[in-house]
Amino acid sequence: MSTHTIGHEYEFEPQYGLPERLPADERIIWQVSPDVPTLAKKVFHIRELAAYFSVLLVARAAPEISSGAGLLQIALSLKWLFPLSVFGLASVWFIAWMTARTTVYTLTNKRVVMRLGIVLTVTFNLPFSRIAAAALRKHNADAGDITLTLQPADHIAWLHLWPSVRPFHLAHPQPMLRCVSHASRLAAQLSEAWSVHTGIAATGPVTDKPVNAPPTAHPLRPRTI
Repeated sequence: MSTHTIGHEYEFEPQYGLPERLPADERIIWQVSPDVPTLAKKVFHIRELAAYFSVLLVARAAPEISSGAGLLQIALSLKWLFPLSVFGLASVWFIAWMTARTTVYTLTNKRVVMRLGIVLTVTFNLPFSRIAAAALRKHNADAGDITLTLQPADHIAWLHLWPSVRPFHLAHPQPMLRCVSHASRLAAQLSEAWSVHTGIAATGPVTDKPVNAPPTAHPLRPRTI
């Protein structure tokens, strides 16, 4: 297995992305943060927001255009709305960037660790024994989401996980490795690591295609979300 890591950011962390150093018998397989452009589009809906501001700008400029006004007069009619639109989009992009910068997903040979939070940093340890299922949703050829279904007895508050959580599943929140690059490869590594650790042969890697397998046959059973 290849090991993917990214640079150190928080000096108070004993090990990057982890609340404590790993035991001698545990190793990092993969570390990744959300992809900023994908996060901005899929979580913060920056494209829809850009379309909304575009409609506002066109609506504001339409009377000037219909009256045959010159470019300078049209530009003056947008002197407040255009800067506000740019500021709004830039703010959303900045929040997406900060979210990605402060989020680290770590896959080891025993668990998944999620370090989350821009202002208040929290870390969730998800041992393989507590992960009941996993599913991959691709956004494009590279990036995607990997959803983790926990055992019924385990519960993490939806707001504590956001945005690293499956949308709209409030009653039984499902942690999600959100908008990660090389999602298919990471899902395959997760499936393999889970199988090695539990000693249960997986029926196949986590994919975005459903399989007709009973739930007990492969706890990391793939399914479409």
